[in-house]
Amino acid sequence: MEQIFSDIGCVIMASGMGKRFGSNKLLADFAGKPMIQYILDTTKAVFANRVVVTRHKEVEEMCLAQQIPVVLHDFPGRNDTVRLGLEALGLTGNAENKMLLEHCIFCPSDQPLLTEKTLRALAESAAGTPEKIWRLSSQGLVGAPVIFPSWTYPELTKLPEGKGGGVVIRKYPEQVQLLQIENALELKDADTRETLQELVLAYRTIFEKNTEI
Repeated sequence: MEQIFSDIGCVIMASGMGKRFGSNKLLADFAGKPMIQYILDTTKAVFANRVVVTRHKEVEEMCLAQQIPVVLHDFPGRNDTVRLGLEALGLTGNAENKMLLEHCIFCPSDQPLLTEKTLRALAESAAGTPEKIWRLSSQGLVGAPVIFPSWTYPELTKLPEGKGGGVVIRKYPEQVQLLQIENALELKDADTRETLQELVLAYRTIFEKNTEI
């Protein structure tokens, strides 16, 4: 049985408004399932401590139906999503249920081709390097998800309005490590309906290839 990491918190970022997409892209059909379901399924096998942070009631209902911890909020900024995720996992100084998790990964919910294999490799890389920030890279592209070590939590809870963890990454470039992966499409998010269809086609091609006898 594959290891489930209990010392790495997992915040699933699901607060985007989908302005470029034109509607709530997280609920858009992706090969027969709502797009957000892919990150819910992928993280389940890897991380023991997860929370979904969202502005969408429908997403909250999906998570509750699957017994996944969820925070529903109406704060405006990406910084709020990061802070609320850390608070929900008990990783802030103000949290009553403060836990000791050496790292926390922030996963986007609009990268449906992100695989369990990649998440597991990222977690394994971070496990032995408590001081490092780990993120993915492929074919010259650098992207999410990102795993932050515990020493970054105080700064992550006080990010500038509207900003995300990139503020901390840029402040400490010497602490950033890249995990190279083969398929750059794992890093691609479905910001538009055109991109969604591109990713669906790629997904079906991969699925058909993996199911050939």
